[in-house]
Amino acid sequence: MKKVIIDHNILFAAIHTKSSLTRQRLLNNPFAVYTPNYLIVELFKHRQRIVEKSKATEEEVLSYLNQVIHKVHFFNEELISLENFFTAYHLCKDVDENDTAYIALTLELDGELWTRDEELKAGLRQRGFNRFFDELILP
Repeated sequence: MKKVIIDHNILFAAIHTKSSLTRQRLLNNPFAVYTPNYLIVELFKHRQRIVEKSKATEEEVLSYLNQVIHKVHFFNEELISLENFFTAYHLCKDVDENDTAYIALTLELDGELWTRDEELKAGLRQRGFNRFFDELILP
């Protein structure tokens, strides 16, 4: 089964609106979805901004989040090999070091990263990383 690792911008898009296409794609896909536990920190860190910028009430945002987290497997970063973290750090260095955990998990699970961060993608591609999930293949 294909393993897809989502970053924070995918999760945020999934809980942003009532009719989120991203949420529908996450909930109705045939692959396994993973993210590092670090994403929970990102959610708490940006919770106020998420609700303020959403097109839904706080209760609706929490309901959408509840739907999504049942589909996502949260992965303990401590279980990722040091080698994969080291490789991920060097891939992300000078691009966006905050994404190191997502890249390390992608390497660890031999998966594909689902992100809409085009700057990150470009920087990683320049360094030879091209394990990106193409969401356009989803209905």
